[in-house]
Amino acid sequence: MQLSLSVRVAESPKRKDVADIPIETLAPLAKAAGFRALSMRASVVSVSSPPERITTVRRVLEREGLAVSMVTGDIPLAANNAQATDAIRNIAPYLNLAEALDCRLVRIMTQQESDIALVQRAADIAAERGLTLAHMTHWGTLIETVDDALRVVQAVNRPNFGIVYEAANTMACTADFDPEAVRRLVPHLVNVMFQNVHKDPASPIGFKSNRLGQVGLRYVPLHDRTELDAAAMVEALRAEGYAGWMTVHQPLRDGQTVPDAIAEAAAVFGPLTS
Repeated sequence: MQLSLSVRVAESPKRKDVADIPIETLAPLAKAAGFRALSMRASVVSVSSPPERITTVRRVLEREGLAVSMVTGDIPLAANNAQATDAIRNIAPYLNLAEALDCRLVRIMTQQESDIALVQRAADIAAERGLTLAHMTHWGTLIETVDDALRVVQAVNRPNFGIVYEAANTMACTADFDPEAVRRLVPHLVNVMFQNVHKDPASPIGFKSNRLGQVGLRYVPLHDRTELDAAAMVEALRAEGYAGWMTVHQPLRDGQTVPDAIAEAAAVFGPLTS
């Protein structure tokens, strides 16, 4: 597997629009820790960024020898708000951003059944440019569970549409985390992301799942196996031959610095993916 780090490592759980440190500082830290790529989000660069900003970000990454594993082109995609499906209604700016960053994977979102036709059209446009659309398993979307993901893949029926498996979101939208369920997704995976959480009804951090209603979560260290087991997940993926991106997607915990978070991510996932 190829180890990637989401720039979310420099974001707080409640703020998806601001990074705690600039990309000029973050990129060298990620490179030194052994990461091969960064998953780019709008806290660093977006479809609204001026061309000179996009050029600056690409030069920083090129200087460090880092690829871009995936592009999340705006804040609504990260926040899953009412504008999160804007990307599939006008996919061109998101494809342009991906190409400008030399990335082949573009994140999108769906919220209702009528979005399937929009994804098909967006995928056809992306295919003309050799790009792939990626949908994360995520609360409040058409893809909350593994079964949901398989159904949507079949409905979209485009070779350049794939799934990003995100264990915390999937677990939070179901009763339990089942690493074996991951095996069923492997033929359709274009990325895997991991953040570690416990379900906690008293937590101020939460979201509304289509299946379970309001769910409270709190972030815990990546090595904590109480509810999510990173090692078991990676083992299940490897057993089925998955060799794509493994992206650490954890935001900052209370009192944690960005260098500490990067070191923790490398210590847990470096040995698992080597």
